[in-house]
Amino acid sequence: MAPLRFSLIALFATTLATASGHAQTPDLDTLVAAAKKEGELTLIAAARDWCGVGELIDTFKAKYGLKINELNPDASSGVQIEAIRANKGNTSSQAPDSINVGLSFGQIAKAGGLVMTYKPTVWASIPAQFRDTDGAWAGTYFGALSFAVNTDIIKTVPEDWADLLKPEYRNAVALSGDPRASSQSLQSVVGAGAAMTGGDLAKAGEAGLDFFIRLKKAGNFVPVAAKAASLAQGTTPIAIRWDYLALMDRDTLKGNPPVQVVVPKTGVIAGPYVQAISAYAPHPNAAKLWVEHVFSDDGQLSMLKGYCRPIRFDDLLARGKIPADLLAKLPRQDGYRNVVVPTTAEAEALKATITAGWDRVVATPGPQ
Repeated sequence: MAPLRFSLIALFATTLATASGHAQTPDLDTLVAAAKKEGELTLIAAARDWCGVGELIDTFKAKYGLKINELNPDASSGVQIEAIRANKGNTSSQAPDSINVGLSFGQIAKAGGLVMTYKPTVWASIPAQFRDTDGAWAGTYFGALSFAVNTDIIKTVPEDWADLLKPEYRNAVALSGDPRASSQSLQSVVGAGAAMTGGDLAKAGEAGLDFFIRLKKAGNFVPVAAKAASLAQGTTPIAIRWDYLALMDRDTLKGNPPVQVVVPKTGVIAGPYVQAISAYAPHPNAAKLWVEHVFSDDGQLSMLKGYCRPIRFDDLLARGKIPADLLAKLPRQDGYRNVVVPTTAEAEALKATITAGWDRVVATPGPQ
């Protein structure tokens, strides 16, 4: 569908819109002209070695000729939100125009009136579960929990959470850290619990704890934080990791040893990140153009090259836009069809249950 076309007056009105206004999508040629007049864009938490962001930035600068100010590339979601609050009325290059934060922080930013509404031209191809109805934020990419498997040691690769309980995986399965301190590991417990309860997140916390107690009693759980090195050495030959981290580990090891990355058939928990524009952006049109770039086919493919699953993956795949060599590097696709995204309330309840109950797992003796 062709983008809606607005007059310059409508574009000016859009520039002034905040989260309380109506999201509008201007003619892209008019938006490019307005962004070039602003001349620059300020990003925060845009680490170049993460999710293809370096390529995203470089192609944006090459295409539009805008200067990009890169603030605090490692800023957390909370720090990004605070940067908007702290820079209300600041029109310098130290005020972020656009943020990329975890889903719950996008919801917090909207509730606090910190972001404006804007729907990019590809809005219809962004899955409804990953976009705000009003256009205050939209998902850019997500990671899904996966099993990174050292196939030099593990000859039969597990396909689902229940498989990890099999005797053949004794002293093999590890998390990436302590669930009380590591979000990745916390979500791993949620994933196991969701698989055990048929996707019932209300019960997934307790079920996940019970799963790891069973895993420990079976002698399969290794209480070591899994990293690329421990995966390669065989200390943790099955590591439960976000898929993009597991895929990067696989590439880093370069076949020594060979690593297979599997997205389980059930209990597929996703951690989405969302893009939003500051309600106080000094360069609102440049920020909107950046959003267009991030959600474009080329922008989404840049993220996929960094192994983050772009939010428009299914649309790109259906239209044959994903190069065959890139597609061949990815895990099989069937697991992603069952992806589950906990709501903010569900995530908080699950965190409370698992952090309070993890001592039970730690205290559980292994096989005698």
